[in-house]
Amino acid sequence: MRHALTAVLAAASLSSTATAQTPAAPPPAQSEIGAAVAKDMDGLMTLYHDLHANPELSLQEVNTAAKLAKRLKALKYDVTEKVGGTGVVAVMKNGSGPTLLIRADMDGLPVVEQTGLDFASKVRTKTPEGVETGVMHACGHDTHMTAFIETARLLAAWKDRWKGTLVMILQPAEEVGKGARDMLEDGLYTRFPRPTHAIAFHDAANLPAGTIGYTPGYALANVDSVDVLVKGVGGHGAYPQTTRDPIVLGARIVTTLQTLVSREQEPQDPAVVTVGSFQGGAKHNIIPDEAKLLLTVRSYSDETRAKLIEGIKRVARGEAIAAGVPEDRMPVVTVKDEFTPSTYNPPEFAEQMATLLKGHFPEGRVVKTPAVMGGEDFGRFYRADKNINSFIFWVGGVPADKMAAAKAGQATLPSLHSPFWAPQADAVIATASEAMTLLALDILKKD
Repeated sequence: MRHALTAVLAAASLSSTATAQTPAAPPPAQSEIGAAVAKDMDGLMTLYHDLHANPELSLQEVNTAAKLAKRLKALKYDVTEKVGGTGVVAVMKNGSGPTLLIRADMDGLPVVEQTGLDFASKVRTKTPEGVETGVMHACGHDTHMTAFIETARLLAAWKDRWKGTLVMILQPAEEVGKGARDMLEDGLYTRFPRPTHAIAFHDAANLPAGTIGYTPGYALANVDSVDVLVKGVGGHGAYPQTTRDPIVLGARIVTTLQTLVSREQEPQDPAVVTVGSFQGGAKHNIIPDEAKLLLTVRSYSDETRAKLIEGIKRVARGEAIAAGVPEDRMPVVTVKDEFTPSTYNPPEFAEQMATLLKGHFPEGRVVKTPAVMGGEDFGRFYRADKNINSFIFWVGGVPADKMAAAKAGQATLPSLHSPFWAPQADAVIATASEAMTLLALDILKKD
């Protein structure tokens, strides 16, 4: 440790309006938390291997939820299953004080694993659309769950060091942006103690293994999926003058959509409008009646999100008018029910948590990171009650040798969701378990 723990806690509590607590007995020193996690690592890696080898798709996390609920029950938590589908809520009350929500997500992705690991997933299933696919924890949710279980174990064992209420939740369907919403709609804040604080972490494919990254303010983006059905008048490819070509119109829409960001958006307010799919036609010499564009739209503020969506509608209609498309064949813009809201770390609380982490871990292990345009529905828990002090942080998973090779231009790092993503799981799990335990003990510290 760089500093005495008491000095760290004093620094971290300068802005303690978030917890309204007076620090007393400090939480265990770094070596004690780290030693406790190290002692459990063999068992944790066994759990991690099992979770990695047996992933389940979003909304199908039945076996995953059951095996982890069993562990939480053994730790004497009050466990409720099937919240918002397959979600699990485990409550431990330990006197008066703050209520801390700690979340891990459970779902895997429809990805055929290509890591070559001995415990690689061989699971195959069908998506809700009927497509047969492999299933993989390509986003690291297996590391999230494993560290979550260790944090739950340590906090249960150290009840004499904190007071308040723990609400440990295992969330389904993060990958499709539904899990947090489903749990909230199923009474997460009414059937169970309402949180005053919420924390979570996500593994990172661009940080060295064991490095912690944090971002005050907006950390992750609003994510919208938008469909644009481009209507035209079809006909023979040899007689285009008799048609209103939806493929040409679609191409014009794609081009003009780029100006929503490049010419209409404030440069210091990032946004993304990406056309990920352009579908139209079935034969060389037939101009179809319709084409379809599939877009992903990213933003941070709700105001920018609304502006982009309205801009997409305006561009689609405007280009159709310019192409001479009749009024009854105007494009149809549909915002899919897959919205993931932006994730916001209240800055004062984020800096407070970062100060604690920086004092606890060695120099350079905790770094400030820029916001990203990825999505993460952990933000819904804060949006449902903005009095909550919410904090999500990153834990790097890139092995040192691979990071060095990438920096030397000798290798390309796989991203999250890649079939090749294989984090240095022991470093992620150990670091995250220690960090979450440290933060929880500070938030729930005794008077």
